[in-house]
Amino acid sequence: MEKLKRYIVFLIGLFINSLGVSLITKADLGTSPISSIPYVLSLNFPFTLGQFTIAFSLLLILIQLVILRRNFKAEHLLQIPISILFGYFIDLTMVMLFFVDPQTYLSSVVYLLIGCVILGFGVYTEVLADVAMLPGESFVRAVSSTWKTEFGSTKVAFDVSLAVIAAVLSLLFAHRLDGVREGTIIAALLVGFIARLFGRRLAFLGPRLFRTNEKSSDEQTAAASASEGTSVSDNSSFSADDKAPVPYKVIVIGRQYGSGGHDIGKELAEKLGFAFYDNEIIQMTAGSTGYTPKFVQEHEENITNSFLYDLVSQMYIYSDTREAPRDAIFESEGEVIHSLADQGNCVILGRCADYFLRDRQDCLKIYLHAPEDYRVKRIMDTEDLSEEDARRKVRRMDRRRSDNYHYYTRRIWGHSGNYDLTIDTGIGAEAVEEIIRRTLELKQ
Repeated sequence: MEKLKRYIVFLIGLFINSLGVSLITKADLGTSPISSIPYVLSLNFPFTLGQFTIAFSLLLILIQLVILRRNFKAEHLLQIPISILFGYFIDLTMVMLFFVDPQTYLSSVVYLLIGCVILGFGVYTEVLADVAMLPGESFVRAVSSTWKTEFGSTKVAFDVSLAVIAAVLSLLFAHRLDGVREGTIIAALLVGFIARLFGRRLAFLGPRLFRTNEKSSDEQTAAASASEGTSVSDNSSFSADDKAPVPYKVIVIGRQYGSGGHDIGKELAEKLGFAFYDNEIIQMTAGSTGYTPKFVQEHEENITNSFLYDLVSQMYIYSDTREAPRDAIFESEGEVIHSLADQGNCVILGRCADYFLRDRQDCLKIYLHAPEDYRVKRIMDTEDLSEEDARRKVRRMDRRRSDNYHYYTRRIWGHSGNYDLTIDTGIGAEAVEEIIRRTLELKQ
C-alpha cells in the first residue's frame, strides 16, 4: 500500500512535470535544458516533442547501461515505461495548452515563469515520492557515481552540454538559433531552485503522506511530532508531569560574535564539572559526513545570502543520494548535538543547538549578547584588529550566524522567545556565570 501511494504521487508529479515543460515550451522563449534537444528536433522533423523525448530518454538509458555495466540494476529499467509515459504526457499537455499563444514578449515571460513554477513543483513531487528518477537525472547520477564527480557540478555540466548541442543542431538544420533562447537559461536557473524551495516549505508532507505499517506506535508518534516541528526523545530525565521541575543536564549557548560566549561557556562547564563542546562538534561532524574538519568549519553557520545559497545548491534537489554540503553539515551537527545531549551534563556552544534541543525539558537554552562597542573593543584586544576591521568583522559574523539560523530554523536569531535566558555579557563574565548557576539551582 505504501509503495502504491508513492507511485501514485510519482505519476502525479510526472504529469505536473510534463505540464511545466509544455508551458515553458509554449512560452516560445526556448525550453528546459533536458527538453532542448528533443524540442529542436521536433521543429525540424515530422515527429512530436513527446516522441523525440521518448527517443532521447531511451538513448540516455542505453548510455547508462554502457557506463554502469554490472552496476546497472533491474530497477533502472523502470525508466523505460516512465520515459514513454512522460513523452505521451508532454504531447497531451501540449494539446491541452492550445490556448497559450503569447503575442508579446511580456506575456511570453509570464508564461515562462509560471511554467518554471509548475515544473519545479513537479520535480519536488517526484523527489517526494522517492521511487524512481527520470533518465536525465539518473544519467547524471550514473556519471557522478562512476567517475566520482560532484553531483551538482555534473548536473550543471550536463544541462549546459544539452543546451549547446541543441543550439548546434538548430544551426545545422534550420541555419538559425531556434528552440534555445533566454528561456532555456532561465529555466535552468529557476526550476531546481523552485523545487528546493517547495522541499523546504513543504517538508511536513513527507511524514504525513508516507507512514509505513512496519513502524511501531512510538516511531509513528515521533514521525508525527517531527512533521509538526517537535521532537520526541527517550530521555529518562523527562518528567511525565510537565509542571514538575526537571534538573538541567544540558546547557546550550547561542551568542553574538565577540560577546565572550565561548570563554563563559568553557569556564561555566569547568566549574560545573560538565563537558564542553565547541570545536569537538566539528571533528565529530567531519567523521560522519566525510568532509574534512577544515571544510566543516568553513561551511557551518556561514550562509551569506539564503537566496544565492538556494540558487547555487538547486542541483542537489535531483540527487537521491547526495545533498548540498551545508545541508549535510547542518543535519549531521544536529545528530551530533542530540547524541551529546543524550549523554547529559554538558555545555554545547552555538550551531543552532537551542533549535535542535528545543523540546528537551532538561536543556537550559541561553543567548549571550552585548552592545556592539563592547564587542568591538573585545575583538580588537583578542584578535589584534583595528577598530574599523573589528567592527566590520563583528557585523559580518553576526549577519552570517543570523542568516544561517533563520534559513534552517525559520526562527529569528536572538529572539528571547527561543531561549530560557538572554543575558548581556557587558555586566561581566562572573555575573553572567552566577546568573546561570542560580538558574540551575532553581531546578535541582
